[in-house]
Amino acid sequence: MTLLPCKTALGSRVVIRAGRRELTLEETTNKGVVLALYEALSSHDVVQVQKLLASDLEWWFHGPPSHQFLMQILTGTAKFDNASFQFLHKTIDVFGSVVLVEGCDPTRSITWVHAWTVTDGVITQVREYFNTSLTVTRFGKSDISSITTLHCPSVWESSLPNRVGKSVPGLVLAL
Repeated sequence: MTLLPCKTALGSRVVIRAGRRELTLEETTNKGVVLALYEALSSHDVVQVQKLLASDLEWWFHGPPSHQFLMQILTGTAKFDNASFQFLHKTIDVFGSVVLVEGCDPTRSITWVHAWTVTDGVITQVREYFNTSLTVTRFGKSDISSITTLHCPSVWESSLPNRVGKSVPGLVLAL
């Protein structure tokens, strides 16, 4: 296996292994914060949830209003049937302060993507997408010293395993 050292835009060193990169210490910590949130949600640990979320959490939602399960759980407005919504994550990827989690609720045939922003160990923003194809890209200039077009490679794409034969909206999230 070939190891290719490279530098990120912030200068932190990462190693590419077979198309995947190792996480930096910050990214590993951010991933741990988000995993701790899902664990606290599944065990109904309100105190831990409050520790992990900023009091002024910024929330973005894309999907049917009836699918705002996470908001209903966090605000305590969930009806009995919504309280049992399962956030089963399938994939977790991290890009700096942004942690992308893709999952589903198999009982409802719903797929979702959460894009969490973690700042100093606290979740400050969540972007929530339901039954939506999401492509994540990073913007950056290819050569700062000259006038060039923006280079915006796709760094992640949702897989939505149950969308066969279904049409879903597609969105781009720029980091």
